[in-house]
Amino acid sequence: MDNLALKLRPKKLEDVIGQKHLIGEGKILTNLINNKKIMSMILYGKPGIGKTTIALSIANELDIRYKVLNAVINSKKDFDIAIEEAKMYGNLLLILDEIHRLNKDKQDILLPHLESGLITLIGMTTSNPYHKINPAIRSRCHIFELKEHDDEDIIYALNKAIKCDYLEGITIDDDAIKYIMNLSSGDLRYAYNLLEIAYFSSSDKIITVDYLKGINAKPVFFHDNSEDGHYDVLSALQKSIRGSDVNASLHYLARLIEAQDLDSICRRLNVIAYEDIGLANPSIGPKIDAVINSVERLGLPEARIPLSVIVIELALSPKSNSAYLALDKALNDIHSGNTSNVPNHIKTNSKDYKYPHDYPNHYVKQQYLPDKLVGKEYYIPQNNKNEKILKEIYDKLKNMS
Repeated sequence: MDNLALKLRPKKLEDVIGQKHLIGEGKILTNLINNKKIMSMILYGKPGIGKTTIALSIANELDIRYKVLNAVINSKKDFDIAIEEAKMYGNLLLILDEIHRLNKDKQDILLPHLESGLITLIGMTTSNPYHKINPAIRSRCHIFELKEHDDEDIIYALNKAIKCDYLEGITIDDDAIKYIMNLSSGDLRYAYNLLEIAYFSSSDKIITVDYLKGINAKPVFFHDNSEDGHYDVLSALQKSIRGSDVNASLHYLARLIEAQDLDSICRRLNVIAYEDIGLANPSIGPKIDAVINSVERLGLPEARIPLSVIVIELALSPKSNSAYLALDKALNDIHSGNTSNVPNHIKTNSKDYKYPHDYPNHYVKQQYLPDKLVGKEYYIPQNNKNEKILKEIYDKLKNMS
């Protein structure tokens, strides 16, 4: 039995709701359809925003032979069959869901046929393809990011849905439609599903906010531990702490605690301590270790208490990224070949090495950088209390004979 989302699925790109950056007059996907041309592509974005709908609309409008597979569910044999079909008919559009889960065997099957053009691929994923998809596959595809639906998109879609014959006799007011919109968090499929269950579970087909609350009172936010939504929340936590917004930091911490992912929280806080706080407050690192120890011992719900303390301190702490920026500059020199041999006097067992501890103040001027990099400065002290002290030492050492 088809559900509401399937019954309302558009068959043409022009009927797709949202994705105005890709669909519409002068937009890239519409132009491809108008020019009767399709190329391998990857569509990525959150669930319920139209990836499959767009792929099927493209296949339908171009009237080309296509096959739908899932990288996880379908076997290697299924991929072999798709290749044979492509050979039989000259080409095939392969619509592949969860492409980020494609294993090496299936990749090896597809790659030569993507290269030859026998297979045209439309891959779909909720994961960032730049991180999760094999570069060999990715380099053969155009990548398009789909945006989540805005409030107007969801309301437009729901108003259109209540007029279809499938929901005959439904009565729903604007407040209830807005309530579904708020619960959906940009996921149109979820909005359709909630409307459908409300309709078929009611005795009189009258849908109110109170009735919807009885079905689902908890707002949905995209948070899948294995996908990008999870990393979006972790990213938002770090950026809020980096931006010294303590309230936003606590909000995203709460979302991660609600997802019960203590491991990711602890790892990210450890990174923040050194990436964003760094030399401005070097004592924060050991504090993070103490908090992680407490979290591991306590578990939820008590673990939220030390986490709240450290997140507030991180957000309000002075910030510095000078240390890792300095190292990145050094790494860039290595990667670009801007280096040379270690100076002879600091090589192993060199008799010309001057041992600093034998000199006043445990310091003696001598060359440490390779000849090609003499005078290079990677570390640039920043303007915070702790680094002002480091800067004084740094400048003093540079000026010593």
